[in-house]
Amino acid sequence: MNRIVVCGLSNRALGMFIQPVLTQFSQQNEIVGLLDPDGRRMEIAKESFPSLSSIPAYHPNQFQQMIKETNANTVVVTSRDDTHIDYILQGLENDLTVITEKPMVTNANDAKRVMEAEERSNGKIIVAFNYRYNPFHRKIKEMILEGKIGRVTSVDLNWYIDTYHGASYFKRWNRDRNRSGGLSIHKSTHHFDLVNWWIDQKPDQVFAYGALNYYGKDGELNPSPTDHRYCSTCQEKQDCQYYMRWSNRRNNLAIKDDHIKSEGIEKSAQNYTNYRPDSCIFDHEIEIEDTYAVTVKYDKGAFLSYSVNFSLPYEGYRLAINGTKGRIETTEFHEPSRIPFPFPEQTIEYYPLFGSKEIIHVLQNDGGHGGGDPLLQEDLFMGVDPSRPYQILAGAEAGAYSIALGEGVWRSAKENRPFSIKELLKQTSDSSQLV
Repeated sequence: MNRIVVCGLSNRALGMFIQPVLTQFSQQNEIVGLLDPDGRRMEIAKESFPSLSSIPAYHPNQFQQMIKETNANTVVVTSRDDTHIDYILQGLENDLTVITEKPMVTNANDAKRVMEAEERSNGKIIVAFNYRYNPFHRKIKEMILEGKIGRVTSVDLNWYIDTYHGASYFKRWNRDRNRSGGLSIHKSTHHFDLVNWWIDQKPDQVFAYGALNYYGKDGELNPSPTDHRYCSTCQEKQDCQYYMRWSNRRNNLAIKDDHIKSEGIEKSAQNYTNYRPDSCIFDHEIEIEDTYAVTVKYDKGAFLSYSVNFSLPYEGYRLAINGTKGRIETTEFHEPSRIPFPFPEQTIEYYPLFGSKEIIHVLQNDGGHGGGDPLLQEDLFMGVDPSRPYQILAGAEAGAYSIALGEGVWRSAKENRPFSIKELLKQTSDSSQLV
């Protein structure tokens, strides 16, 4: 029996881990302990799942006591990004399996600490990179493995975050680099891991430009120089286009949040400890970037051109992967309910170097992250699918490379120089696959 403790009772914890364990995977798994510093989160978890009512609750400083009293063998880490390192290291010290949400940690130094701790431990790290499991992303991996495009030479990836989703990061703790690592780590590690995994190459060097174009005190749509406002009490919100676009009665989306249960902005501000989901996106304290243009050189010769923008009219991405025998292209339009125009369904276009174009329609499945979440849950709680011919479940090394690349991006943008990924990780290991 897999005896699981959950550290951090975010909405992600409730929906992605606790709910499926209690329903779909209860024969092999049970939750034996819950940990969170916020009493309201603990109440919500037990209200949402009455079967948890008798499960013991712990504070962060009681981790060792929790492991001893529950005899847990697995830790799920779904707390705020900067707290991951504490639970991961303690879990490895106790030789446990640690399942952590991305990003694994918030900086390259902590990523190195995790890898070193895993080497000393009988436990292991699993990073929940659910985007790998998206059916389009799995198909692209399979096409590369089949040799459809030969040796990968370059990747172009442009990611678009819309005004609703993008602004949400600047309303809460994600805007603090010490807590999130900045968006090149908190968000872009998803994207960097995908590319690393697709092409099975390690990032070697990165150069990047970054800027704060939309949010912060100099945001061009800032209705007022007043600082430290909150959406729930702001006197100028009727002049804020970001607020009015998503907070009118027809599109009441402003309080949706992966990290808290949506109780309304005012209740959320009152009920959660040190958590505001409605801080002003134009506060002077904001200094992380909202726009990046990135170039990466890989250890086997491939190049990546990557960009991300956190304030656009729609959400999705455009991808092209070039190789010595052809090219793969795909475009995704994400969150249809927030796109105010018709758009085509996603397909994969394959262009042989000397042949006719093929359009591939991918069989899709339900679930979060394009259908990736349910398949990841099966691997986590039932064991890896033995029929799958390639590695997909991510470990500490994959987590570390995505984080080091994300840190290299914002540091390069700040210092106007390229960064070596090995320099950031200060490691010499030469394993053959990013797993």
